[in-house]
Amino acid sequence: MNSRRSFVKEAAVLGAASLAAGSSALAAPSHSAFRAPPPDSALPPLDTPIGAPEDVARDEAFWKRVALRYRVKDGVTNMEAGYFGMMAKPVLDAYHRNIDRVNRDSSFHARREFPALSQQVRERVAGFIGAKPTEIAFSRNATEALQALISQYNTVGRNDTIMYADLDYNAMQYAMDALSARTGATLAKLDIPEPASHDAILAAYTKALDANPRTKLLLLTHCNNKTGLLLPVKEIVAIARPRGIDVVVDAAHSFGQVPLTMAHLDADFVGLNLHKWIGAPVGVGAMYIRENKLAAIDRAHGDPGSLQTIESRLHTGTSNFASILTVTDALDFQATIGVEKKAARLRYLRDRWVSAVRGVPGIDILTPDDPSLVGAITGFRLHGRGTRDANQAVTKALLDEFGIFTFYRTGLAKGDCVRVTPALYNSVADADKLASALKVIAARG
Repeated sequence: MNSRRSFVKEAAVLGAASLAAGSSALAAPSHSAFRAPPPDSALPPLDTPIGAPEDVARDEAFWKRVALRYRVKDGVTNMEAGYFGMMAKPVLDAYHRNIDRVNRDSSFHARREFPALSQQVRERVAGFIGAKPTEIAFSRNATEALQALISQYNTVGRNDTIMYADLDYNAMQYAMDALSARTGATLAKLDIPEPASHDAILAAYTKALDANPRTKLLLLTHCNNKTGLLLPVKEIVAIARPRGIDVVVDAAHSFGQVPLTMAHLDADFVGLNLHKWIGAPVGVGAMYIRENKLAAIDRAHGDPGSLQTIESRLHTGTSNFASILTVTDALDFQATIGVEKKAARLRYLRDRWVSAVRGVPGIDILTPDDPSLVGAITGFRLHGRGTRDANQAVTKALLDEFGIFTFYRTGLAKGDCVRVTPALYNSVADADKLASALKVIAARG
């Protein structure tokens, strides 16, 4: 408890000091102390510290060594890591080797070598998420996996209801809309409470399901891409399952950002990304279907494959061979750091800037501080300014005046927001700079 108070006090002091420096100082090119990578031969070993994750999260010397594994664009403080995850240098090097191998060996590799290698990667991913290899199939991203799960879901009809929330990803909302239009099922929507709390979230879903007793399919987003809110998925599944409701979970942002296994979610259908927080090359995701629920998902596009295997549920065509082969290197890098320690560091950076601006007049932080409800991502808006134009203006000011890159998000019931997403290459100085910049912007009224 004392360390928490010390952290908040330290962040407030540093934030005030930075604000006193004025916006002209903030506008200087951003050169984080972590952004001058040495030659490969001079990279220090990581030597991950032993200790509680929350203690390791504050070990700046260690995180500097981690950040040296990333080649970050100079002159911009990137706080928009949620789009896709930058590959660490060991992963990038492996990717280059795999591209060369695939290109050199061509169809011989694709037909003779890749199937067995891909199966090894599949087994590794399955072990990482606590699933059976037969329960996952590779996709190009979580969106593709979730679109298949939703559009091919076959146990809903005209007298049934399907449901999603305002914070669910837009593309998944579209897929649910299309399922409703095709089957005639009623579409029900709910708004996540703002500000959110654990009990308020459970109450909102319970109320919505009570009001729609014929619900058959419920979409949940584990980590929201707009505000970063983490839903208590397992508890919502426990409410839904006794009612005969199937749950499909969008875990695109949570996998690798927070510790996660399929047991943590307890859902039958899940879409995952490997190129966001796992840090694999762009173009790799995964679809999970619990083994005894395969029959609820139709085969893809008339695929004649076995009804008993997940492969027939997702047909992507030619795979990006090199990207899939590199997944194991990404998992190795994650394991070197430790997912719990990584999550604690990301949360520490998030708390650093949030604690400095929460309560500042004119700034509304949309994500709670409850450790069970937030990871790295947090959304904010200037008070009363929920339009697209207003939030685009904030992101423009952050970039043009302060060299900080963020992005606006739309679709929230109470208005648009700006998303902030730190990554392992960000430093405490980056978080403090963001907080100071937001104070300057908010003070303009």
